[in-house]
Amino acid sequence: MAKKEERVKLLGFWISPFSRRVEMALKLKGVPYEYLEEELPKKSPLLLELNPVHKKVPVLVHNDKILSESHVILEYIDQTWSNNPILPQDPYERATARFWAKFVDEQILPAGFMPLVKPEKGIEVAIEETRELIMFLEKEVTGKDFFGGKTIGFLDMVAGTMIPFCLARAWECMGIDMISEDKFPGLDRWIKKLNEVEIVRECIPPKEKHIERMNKIIERSKSS
Repeated sequence: MAKKEERVKLLGFWISPFSRRVEMALKLKGVPYEYLEEELPKKSPLLLELNPVHKKVPVLVHNDKILSESHVILEYIDQTWSNNPILPQDPYERATARFWAKFVDEQILPAGFMPLVKPEKGIEVAIEETRELIMFLEKEVTGKDFFGGKTIGFLDMVAGTMIPFCLARAWECMGIDMISEDKFPGLDRWIKKLNEVEIVRECIPPKEKHIERMNKIIERSKSS
């Protein structure tokens, strides 16, 4: 019996770290997919139809299955296509990767953007509080090429799309050197290793265009 043809579509947005990490996973697995760009903040009828709960990207459509939320999608991709594993095979290491991935999206992201744009406590306090959170990741990656060891994995995709290729560009717009080499040598080395990975380079937004967009987001946030 002929194998059923795989149909994979990804709804994303070019500066979204959440959709960029899903593209990395698909490329790592060698999965052919159709990419559909959303023009956010507008939400297309298709996006509202496929993700009526959150109304956000990314959305993955695999044949007739519809998935949203990037961590869920990454795990689904890893379990559906077994080559080039994304999550660690060891249960403890897998749970640890999930823990730090949630930490990146739920603690570093909110601490690393709005408190710096509108620093109620003062900019230096906001910077130091963000650095204290990032130091946890510094300790996790010290002595390793990637968080998962010798190859890029789940936490590298989550932290990589969020910190060096999203937040760091916002920090650059604000004139903040958040992750300096002297304070974070492990992360600095990790970022350089990420830049050597072809699938990472393919999925990162063009820097000048990205920074131009980040400047607009920052100015809009300051005036809100």
